[in-house]
Amino acid sequence: MPDQNTGALPQPFEALPPEGRLDMPVQSLRKSANMEGRGRIPATSPSSIALRRFSVIGSALALTAYGAWRTHMVMDEAGVSALGVIMLVLFIALFMWIALAFTSSVAGFCSLVAHGGLGLGIRRTGPLPQLTRRTALLLPTYNEPPHRVMAGLRAIYSSLEETGQLDHFDLFILSDTTNPDVWVKEEAAFLALREQVGGHERIFYRRRHNNVERKAGNVGEWVRRFGGAYDHMVTLDADSVMSGQTLVRMAGAMERNPGVGLIQTLPVIVGGTTLFARLQQFAGRVYGPIIAYGIAWWHGSEGNYWGHNAIIRTRAFASQAGLPHVPGKPPFGGHILSHDFVEAALMRRGGWAIHMIPALDGSYEESPPSLTDVAIRDRRWCQGNLQHVKVLPTKGLHWVSRMHMVVGIGAYVTSPLWLVFLLTGILISLQAHFQRPEYFGDTKLLYPHWPHVDPVQAKYVFIGTMVVLLAPKLLAYIALLLDPEMRRGSGGPVRAALSVLVETFIGGLIAPIAMLIQTSGVISILSGHDSGWNTQRRDDGGIPFMEVARQYTRFTLFGLVLGAGAWVVSPSLFFWMTPVLLGLVFSIPLVAFTSSRGVGLGFRRAGLLLVPEETHPPDVLQKLEQEEAEDQTPTLPDDALRALRADHALCQAHIAMLPAERKAGDPINADQLVGLVKLAEAPNLPDAESRLTVKEKAAVLGSRKGVDLILHLPES
Repeated sequence: MPDQNTGALPQPFEALPPEGRLDMPVQSLRKSANMEGRGRIPATSPSSIALRRFSVIGSALALTAYGAWRTHMVMDEAGVSALGVIMLVLFIALFMWIALAFTSSVAGFCSLVAHGGLGLGIRRTGPLPQLTRRTALLLPTYNEPPHRVMAGLRAIYSSLEETGQLDHFDLFILSDTTNPDVWVKEEAAFLALREQVGGHERIFYRRRHNNVERKAGNVGEWVRRFGGAYDHMVTLDADSVMSGQTLVRMAGAMERNPGVGLIQTLPVIVGGTTLFARLQQFAGRVYGPIIAYGIAWWHGSEGNYWGHNAIIRTRAFASQAGLPHVPGKPPFGGHILSHDFVEAALMRRGGWAIHMIPALDGSYEESPPSLTDVAIRDRRWCQGNLQHVKVLPTKGLHWVSRMHMVVGIGAYVTSPLWLVFLLTGILISLQAHFQRPEYFGDTKLLYPHWPHVDPVQAKYVFIGTMVVLLAPKLLAYIALLLDPEMRRGSGGPVRAALSVLVETFIGGLIAPIAMLIQTSGVISILSGHDSGWNTQRRDDGGIPFMEVARQYTRFTLFGLVLGAGAWVVSPSLFFWMTPVLLGLVFSIPLVAFTSSRGVGLGFRRAGLLLVPEETHPPDVLQKLEQEEAEDQTPTLPDDALRALRADHALCQAHIAMLPAERKAGDPINADQLVGLVKLAEAPNLPDAESRLTVKEKAAVLGSRKGVDLILHLPES
């Protein structure tokens, strides 16, 4: 049992029955698989899944082959040029990417309108299953606003309480926070949350004082120390919210299906206020389901894990998903950043089924408020996905698991490929403009050969590519019209159609900017630069215009140079490239416009970019909104030193949750040593505040001696 006064975590494994202990091995990826879960996978028949995969992948290959042939017809028939071959190869790679998305979306549309998307005996309505096993909800947090984190947990807790099965769930706040001021506020908010809901025996908090391996290391440590007490764990992000009914149905499905290692929900993006966030929110809600239904339809039990809003069998994770450090130094070596894909692949290798259940609603998250914030997150994801190059050769992985990683790598590699494709097109036009044509080659011909690019064929290729690219959006709109609840929640058929057009237009302008951002990320990683670990901003996204101008001037200049080059080559080429050029040239006002909260709310008032979760919010989101509005977190000084001095109970709880003091022979914490010296020399509290760096401040707050020195400093 946890300490009722300090909120300490339950006793570690040493105090649990031996059979309850789970160790998470740091095994070699190349080690042969332990097939523990094999033979217990509930799934569609293998022949049916094989047929589904053949239809989706085979159709994508057939479309790509046809597109490649039509593109070849466009090129000059006089001979093969190096630039022509490069352009054809790039076209095939890029077209294959969108063709697979198209065929998978067609499958998803059919599954969605046929009311598929559920499995494992899960029902969206009807009586809840009666649980018999325990589930832990894990919320890793890293320098996040404590108020938002606790508001989400309060909403989840209240929703679980209404199911009548709260006794089967415990909540763990797993902090990796490095900012000392945020750390102390987290502790205060945790104590207040537990007191307000009466969750002394169900809500726990732990801050790691050595946050190695980031989120994966955070969860891994919890599994090693406490996972044996829980059959399942639900991973959350700091902005995640899940309804109690959804959690109970997921846990019930895990109990009924002992061969399932993981069930991934489809998180719906909510809470967007800036125009950019609302574009993401609308796109995810309208287009996301047919994508998710599609991959669930043909992935079967070889699904994927997105790192949050999923339930995992603790034993499957502990026995199979230990993450080693990949060989080499960062950015390609070291700790795996995009760990979720690898964890899913390793669990599936061990024989555990990985399922996505897109029709299971009640799972929510938030979107970054601006393109700038997405770029920060994307840089880390880019590095993590490129690391998968070293994971792909792992022995025993299912080919679909390898395909997940290839698709993840392709999500970033396609950006520089697209850029090279555009530049190659300009070079081909430039070559045709200045190179003297050969009317009579070495072979004697009766008539001359007239080199040409067939404009009719080029038009057909362009139209076909646009159809493949945009058809999923049209299918999603049709699915919206067929769903009365979705249709009403999106503002009706007309407003929903206008919203699709607005999202497509603005998204098309943003696409070339995102292309250059991702390309620069790939180049940075290839040149050896590590992304680090940055805090994710989740506020309204307001960025000063001059800061936007500073960050995006290079995109504007690139667009101007690219446009000038296209115009010199051919005015017709310039006009063909206008959609790309507009986004780049106007990148500064475009980013400022889409980052605006006022603009985003203006679109909402106009009835555009609406989603059902804001027009008719579900109960758990209403709870979240109420909790955020009431702000029940304690009001304390912003500075951690003053906060501990101002609240005796908080100070005592803080001391009780500190790790054991350093013993002789333990490594010396240099920041702590220097910080203690500065505190001892400081004549008063303001002087101490000015002397300590952020790292030193966090280090002394992690020491009982440091806290004692802080408490005894005079105010002035």
